Amino acid sequence: MTQQGVRWTADQVLALAPDAPSRKAGSKLGVAGPWSEAGSSDEGTVWGLCKGSGSRPYQTVVDIADPAGPAYKCSCPSRKFPCKHALGLLLVWAGADGTVPEGAEPPEWAETWLATRRSKTNTRRDPAATPAASADPDAARRRADKRAERITAGATELEQRLCDLLRSGTATAEQAGYGLWEETAARMVDAQAPGLAARVRELGAIPSSGPGWPSRLLAECALLHLLDQGWLHRDRLPDELAATVRSRVGLPAKAEGPPIRDRWLVLAQYDTADSRLTTRRIWLHGTESDRFALLLSYGVAGRAPELALPVGLVLDAEVRRYPGAGQLRVDLGEQFAAPTPGPHGRPPGIRTDEAAGRYGEALRGDPWLESWPVTLTEVIPTQDEGSWQLADADGDSALPLTPYAASRPGLWRLVALSGGAPLTVFGEHGHQGFTPLAAWSNDAGETVTLC
Repeated sequence: MTQQGVRWTADQVLALAPDAPSRKAGSKLGVAGPWSEAGSSDEGTVWGLCKGSGSRPYQTVVDIADPAGPAYKCSCPSRKFPCKHALGLLLVWAGADGTVPEGAEPPEWAETWLATRRSKTNTRRDPAATPAASADPDAARRRADKRAERITAGATELEQRLCDLLRSGTATAEQAGYGLWEETAARMVDAQAPGLAARVRELGAIPSSGPGWPSRLLAECALLHLLDQGWLHRDRLPDELAATVRSRVGLPAKAEGPPIRDRWLVLAQYDTADSRLTTRRIWLHGTESDRFALLLSYGVAGRAPELALPVGLVLDAEVRRYPGAGQLRVDLGEQFAAPTPGPHGRPPGIRTDEAAGRYGEALRGDPWLESWPVTLTEVIPTQDEGSWQLADADGDSALPLTPYAASRPGLWRLVALSGGAPLTVFGEHGHQGFTPLAAWSNDAGETVTLC
């Protein structure tokens, strides 16, 4: 976190919020009024007592110096991490108005939690501190072979169902309703192929979804057929593509290869959720290697993932990439310093027509890729016949925004930041268009979050 005297901005604090209601509630507590006995240490701990509805104030403490990302403890009953009290405390601390003095000693309740937590963290990081789990390689291989057999049986059954759909015509998909697809997805779950199950469920939402749905259904069926065939003939594929197929089917993989050390700028962080899981995506950019990297973190339904890195911070850290063609996902390894607000910077940008080419190149290695990280330079948000797009400042080409991006509040923040002037914008570009995630004006270097 923190070099002494360096504090986060309010935007960096609010980027930690698990959802919009938490962001709003935390902002209300980001003033001095509710807080007492607050302080911060040189080691990167912030604490305070927040007045609540009961007779006893809530004890809130945040460990910002942990290289794995901020950790929080609050005596309130909230199940969100961070809760509104932790967000409010960090906002007061970021304000640097004297409410949270520096160089203080933590109270006993904060020190006890901090010592326990760091002891556990050090144990996890020291391989010698915990005995290695006994493993039977032969048993592991037998389990892997049995799972592969189940997936093969599931992929074969799915191929037959796709053939039946094409033989009877797409109109039958509309008549059958969602139940047909849910049953098929359940069969893929039984086959231990969660990746196939997720794609089948997506098929169920396409019929009757609006004009042109038969074409969209056929396109998705073709990608699913391609994935089936990739699995059934994986022994004929190049190693990288075979690893991509295994990942898309739903087999777990471990980060491998040599560690890559860099100063990683946190570009964006956002969550997606379904009834089972919350997925957090954190985009990084290596300031020295000029490469993008993606961190994924998960939380069970209703709980935010633990890993959180405020946008605009810089990590001096190693990462290891996951196997697969064009794979950008990495695992965060050793960190050589706590995340700090670095000098303002941005990734080098390209034109909109080049962005489409980058996505096309990425599809050659992973045909199931939905989007690719891109930084656009000198673009202006404009409307064309009611649809939003990012147009090159010289007017030669443009990228349409995805329907999701066009409906989000971040769009208006982007438009206000531009004011008709060119911007640098980072986001994800895919077959549905471009989704802006962060932006920089030509006048100021601070990262503006859009997600």
